[in-house]
Amino acid sequence: MKSVSTWALSFFSDELSRRAVSDCYLWTTAISLLLILLLHIFFSTKFRFFTSAPSSSSSTDSFLVNSQSRISKLVSDEDLKFLIENLEEETNDSTEIWEHVIHKSNDRISYSAKRCKPKDGGSPMKYLSVTVFEGFSAEIVRDFYMDNDYRKLWDKTVVEHEQLHVDSNTGIEIGRTIKKFPLLTSREYVLAWRLWQGKDKKFYCFTKECDHNMVPQQRKYVRVSYFRSGWRIRQVPGRNACEIKMFHQENAGLNVEMAKLAFSKGIWSYVCKMENALCKYIATSHRTQGPILSAVTLMKEVPSELETGTDNVTGSMETSSGEGVLSHVVAAKQKKKMRKPSTKLIAKGLVLVGGAICLSRGPSALGAKVALAYLLTKLNKRGTSLNQTTQNTTI
Repeated sequence: MKSVSTWALSFFSDELSRRAVSDCYLWTTAISLLLILLLHIFFSTKFRFFTSAPSSSSSTDSFLVNSQSRISKLVSDEDLKFLIENLEEETNDSTEIWEHVIHKSNDRISYSAKRCKPKDGGSPMKYLSVTVFEGFSAEIVRDFYMDNDYRKLWDKTVVEHEQLHVDSNTGIEIGRTIKKFPLLTSREYVLAWRLWQGKDKKFYCFTKECDHNMVPQQRKYVRVSYFRSGWRIRQVPGRNACEIKMFHQENAGLNVEMAKLAFSKGIWSYVCKMENALCKYIATSHRTQGPILSAVTLMKEVPSELETGTDNVTGSMETSSGEGVLSHVVAAKQKKKMRKPSTKLIAKGLVLVGGAICLSRGPSALGAKVALAYLLTKLNKRGTSLNQTTQNTTI
């Protein structure tokens, strides 16, 4: 009996030893495979690291070579010609109908703007505006407009800006700007711009969208796909004042009606804020800051064939504003001749009045006001269409 027990214990002891050895071999094999895998990953990563550096350098060189060959075409003298024709309103397009937007002023600044929807239907809304700053020179206003670092301090929509490239031969500068708007995804602008100086201290700038391999598109931003904007800055003849006339077209992926309301409701407040920032710009001596090389320091001369004489731009804008006011008066008289509205129209009218009061009172955010104004506009359009339908039925 004892021998059987001894044999059994010996058997189980040998079995446990064999299993322990087997488990040991399994663990050794697993650890060896893991070490081999880690070594493989390490050496492959190390190889990619050392071989990727020349690739990155060649990519940068590729951009520089390509940019040198095509950068002169990004913003050319043809763009300047396009800008001057639009500023002078010499496009000779009789089908364009300009709509008055705003005309406001105080003792320090005046602002007028109008807009036009291109007939092709695919292009963004055109804006033409004139701003007059009292007591400032053209050079100061030019430097203020082009100081993107200072803009981040006073323009709360600009949350980020960086200079990407400057071409010393053409004077073209490329940069990236991130703008944040209420209730909307942030917009990303990758733009190229160029400046020219004309006679009598007139300055021109034209900006358009472009691509750059250092800033690939990101999902968290909406890349602005179409951007055409330019201005002319000059001294007002016979006055200590500076005038800037601007042409602007932009497709930022916004609803057209929403963009129109945002501009109408917020532009005057923005212009007044800009004038305050301009005063502080001089007081704090920001003009000495900024990149050494920029479109301002590399400014080119306006070609002689594009030079134009002095024109009364401000007067033409004011005339346009007067025509806009007259059209509103005529429209108001026509509305008085309309038949008595229905009960639904009266109810909607009360909602519109209440909305207008809400828009005109309280320190509400601009985004909320624009959203409410947009809804009221849509409601007003429905009421107008319903009224026209009732009239047609009666006739």
